[in-house]
Amino acid sequence: MTHAERLQKILKWPAGIAFALIAVAALWPGESAAASQDLSQVPVKGMVTMVDLGADQCVPCKMMAPILEKLKKAYEGKAAIIFIDVWKNTDEARRFGIRAIPTQIFYDATGREIGRHVGFMSEKDIIDQLTKMGVR
Repeated sequence: MTHAERLQKILKWPAGIAFALIAVAALWPGESAAASQDLSQVPVKGMVTMVDLGADQCVPCKMMAPILEKLKKAYEGKAAIIFIDVWKNTDEARRFGIRAIPTQIFYDATGREIGRHVGFMSEKDIIDQLTKMGVR
């Protein structure tokens, strides 16, 4: 069964279940796309890191894309802002324990997970979290 066929089947289920399963459809075994970026150094050692795990075709993820680009530039050299497409990097989705997208994970400079948020996260909330972690 292809990914599209599975998705069509899921969409026939009650809305709540379908929504949750659509978010993890990328984690289905057997359809691993080739990784499009080197993610072996995530989180970045020696630097506060925010990892946003989502997908290019996910609506809340698309809404966050311009925010992440803006923050990536604003925090260059101060914090690493990284986006990982879990539909293209299914192994990374498993590695980070993703259950729904988007998910943002914040790491301190030692690589220890400090916080995790599931769903759309506003620019203000991301800045507040980074500030709380000592990034100015």
